[in-house]
Amino acid sequence: MLYLCLAILSSAAIALLMRISSGKVSAKLSMLGVNYIVCALLGALYCNFDLFCPTVPGFAPMTVMGIVSGFLYLGGFVLCQWNSQHNGIVMTSVFMKLGLLVPMALSVLLFRELPSPVQIIGFCLALAAILLINLKKDTGANRFRWQLVAMLLLCGSSEAMAKVFEVVGTASLANQYLFYTFAVALALCALLVICKKERPGIPELLFGIAIGVPNFFSAKFLLLSLKDLPAVVVFPSFSITTMLIATLAGVLLFKERLQKLQWVAMAGIILALFLLNI
Repeated sequence: MLYLCLAILSSAAIALLMRISSGKVSAKLSMLGVNYIVCALLGALYCNFDLFCPTVPGFAPMTVMGIVSGFLYLGGFVLCQWNSQHNGIVMTSVFMKLGLLVPMALSVLLFRELPSPVQIIGFCLALAAILLINLKKDTGANRFRWQLVAMLLLCGSSEAMAKVFEVVGTASLANQYLFYTFAVALALCALLVICKKERPGIPELLFGIAIGVPNFFSAKFLLLSLKDLPAVVVFPSFSITTMLIATLAGVLLFKERLQKLQWVAMAGIILALFLLNI
């Protein structure tokens, strides 16, 4: 449970820093690239720069999983940016959070991690809370589009890769897996930065570094938490608690206001967390 709590706090720190950076950073891809540099460097440090070890059992599958994960990481971010501009921030936020359906379905269908009836109730309550907490009058979109579904699948799949590695991968190569994930995401991000001719400034560098540290540890602690807890507990708890903390931070620090239904959703999240962890 400790690792899950640390993963949640790290993820909430990312959300908070992204919120603070809004309006201060113009070259978002450049900031993301700096973030991936920090993540890849931390991954390399944790494995003492022992990045290429083909004689170690499981090295080849780990490399493939890291490469796939890197594509999913950046692909999800790019679609998130696109949907924010074309389908509205609220719908984008809803579909991103509903991405937890992917690792949940993977864990149940492929790895036979069946939730208890009480956990199923908690999961359904969590989904309802996600929809309620993102309910606003000005949704900015009046229909679902395939780009939103694609983002849901990519973001959910990127989280699901942690479960795939936990089951299929070699535990001793976890840091190498994280390095390859972030290195691939960095390479792809660098190509996009070059294509868009972005020029990072001081804000992009500072926020990129600040976000990179919790981003790496969020992924690392999520992997560690999956060793001790079933995915049907980890992923919903990780997603909705991060959302709860980020929402409370918005209210307390940025004076954002919630509607009555959204406060009801907050209470529902707390109840869902209790049910999921019974």
